[in-house]
Amino acid sequence: MTHLADEEHGGHAQGWHASVLTLFPEMFPGPLGFSLAGEALKRGDWSLDAHDIRDHGLGRHRSVDDTPAGGGPGMVLRADVLASAIDAVCAADARPRFLMSPRGRPLEQARVRALAEGPGAVIVCGRFEGVDERVIAGRGLEEVSIGDYVLSGGELAAMVMIDACVRLLPGVMGHDSSGAEESFEAGLLEYPHYTRPRAWEGREIPEILLSGNHGAVARWRREEAERLTRARRPDLWEKKST
Repeated sequence: MTHLADEEHGGHAQGWHASVLTLFPEMFPGPLGFSLAGEALKRGDWSLDAHDIRDHGLGRHRSVDDTPAGGGPGMVLRADVLASAIDAVCAADARPRFLMSPRGRPLEQARVRALAEGPGAVIVCGRFEGVDERVIAGRGLEEVSIGDYVLSGGELAAMVMIDACVRLLPGVMGHDSSGAEESFEAGLLEYPHYTRPRAWEGREIPEILLSGNHGAVARWRREEAERLTRARRPDLWEKKST
């Protein structure tokens, strides 16, 4: 097991705590060790440990997978091995348990915000052709997807999920209002942003943003958010309009 909380805080930080079960624990913290998440990890605002599923493998070679029942290509992660790994990490743990999976429910901002307000998460990273269905049911794993595509494993998806949660923890972004107007928070995509120089390659900052009229700026931003959402994410716009 690789423990990645700040040592000066002695063990797990008091805040949000993520446990990751993976065949590649050395991949963590990876990008989570940098920028906002990394600084918060060093401060002990949250903690992370990565557990090697292969520690619970069978036999001399610590086997974790077997051929799929009914035939077919690839290998399947065994239920007994994965259950043993999960039980060793969180047998009596109140944190929700997840399996990163392309067939899971899409990870949405409302779910992320709810998770960030909780104690943390236990996240299983699948590999091979999949995970034995019995351990998903037997250990109460909620399947979550970060998009309609397939990755080589669940590790990168787990990092995405953790980062999305950690940045919402109190103090991580510096200002509590930083996330209030981002994409998806109000069911809309975020409005366009501009900064100096005023003119760049013949393109200028919209005059309304330089007017000092805060009410007009707010209306413009709302209209632009709605325009972008209608054009790029009609599914979100339809949900917003119903």
